[in-house]
Amino acid sequence: MFVGIGRGLLGALVAGLLAAATPSGAHAQATKLRCQSSFPPTSMNFENSRFFAERVKAMSGGRLEIEMLTAGALVPAFEVLDATHRKIMDCAHSAAAYWVGRNRAATLFGPAPGGPFGMDTMDYLAWLSDGGGQALYEELYRDVLRRNVQVIAMTTVSPQSLGWFRTPVRNWEDLRGRKCRQTGITAEVFGRSGMATVNMPGGEILPAAERGVIDCAEWVGPAEDMQLGFHSIFKHFYLTSTHEPATVLELFINGDVWRALPRDQQEIIRSAAMEATVRSLINLNVRNGTAVAELRERHGVTVHRTPDDILKRTLDSWDQIVREEEARNPFFKKVADSQRAFAARVVATKRLTHPDYRLSADHYWPEGR
Repeated sequence: MFVGIGRGLLGALVAGLLAAATPSGAHAQATKLRCQSSFPPTSMNFENSRFFAERVKAMSGGRLEIEMLTAGALVPAFEVLDATHRKIMDCAHSAAAYWVGRNRAATLFGPAPGGPFGMDTMDYLAWLSDGGGQALYEELYRDVLRRNVQVIAMTTVSPQSLGWFRTPVRNWEDLRGRKCRQTGITAEVFGRSGMATVNMPGGEILPAAERGVIDCAEWVGPAEDMQLGFHSIFKHFYLTSTHEPATVLELFINGDVWRALPRDQQEIIRSAAMEATVRSLINLNVRNGTAVAELRERHGVTVHRTPDDILKRTLDSWDQIVREEEARNPFFKKVADSQRAFAARVVATKRLTHPDYRLSADHYWPEGR
C-alpha cells in the first residue's frame, strides 16, 4: 500500500500515527501557573494549598503545574486579589473575609457567623454546589467587586475557635476593652461587645502579641494555632465558637488565564480543590485531637469551653448586622435570601435525619472523663 511513497514521507506518516496513539499530554509542554497564598509558610492552610498543587500536577500527568508561593512572596497577604486581577500572578489562595471592606456580602462566602443560618461546613459546600451559591460567588467577584477572576472554594478551617487570651473570659461583657486580633465582619460582631478589634494577617499575629500590641487573638483552631506558636504567648484557649462555624477559604485564578486553560484542566483544578477541601477537614479533625492533648500536657495551656452567653450573644450580634446590611445592600440580601432558603430545607431536615452529636459522644466520651 506504500508503493510510490518516499522514505521521508513514509516516516512522517508513521510518526503522525504514533503521535495520534500517544496520550494527548505526554509530549505537550506543561502549562505553569504562579500562585501566592495569603497564609504563612508554617500554616496548615499553606500546607493544604501545596497539596492542591501536587494533586493538579498528578491528575494532569504533568501538563499543568502550579507554583504555590507563601504570603508576601510577590505582594502583601491582603493584596493578592488585586494582584491576580492585574495578572501580577496567575492565581491566589486566600479568604473572602479579607474583602469585606469592599463589599460586606463577601462575608457570606465562608466566614459568616452562624454558618450562616445554622449551616455547617458540609451544608455550606452543598449550597455552593447545589443551591445556586457558586453562581452568586462568581457574581460577587465579576459584577460587584469587578475583578477578573474565577473563584473556587478551597480549604476548610472550621469550626473556628473563639481564640486565645491572657486572662480568663467569663461572659460577653467581659470581652469589653480587650484588644484582640479579629478579621472581616467578625471584628464588627465582637466589636459590639466593646472589644477593641485589630485586623492583621496571620503571620503578624504572634509578633504583635509578643510586643503587647494585642492581648487576645483568634486564628483557626488547636492544631493550626499551635503550629504558629500561639501557646508560647497565651495560656487560656477557648475552643467553642459560633463566629465562624463553616469557614471555607478560596482559590481564585485570573479570568484570562482560566479561560485559556483547556476544559479538562479546568475540571482538574475544580476536582483537586474539592479534594483539598475535604482533606483539610479530615486532617484538621485528626490533628486537633493531638494538639489539644499536647497543649494541656506539655505547654500548660488551660483549654476552656466558651461560655454559652458568648455563643448566643455572638449570634444575636450577627443577626443585628444581617438586618442592617440587608436593608442597605441589595446583593447582600440576595445572597442571604438564597442561603436562608437553602438552610431552611437542609438544616431543618438534618435535625431529623442526624442524631445529636452529643448523644453518642456523651455515651462513649463524657466531658471531663
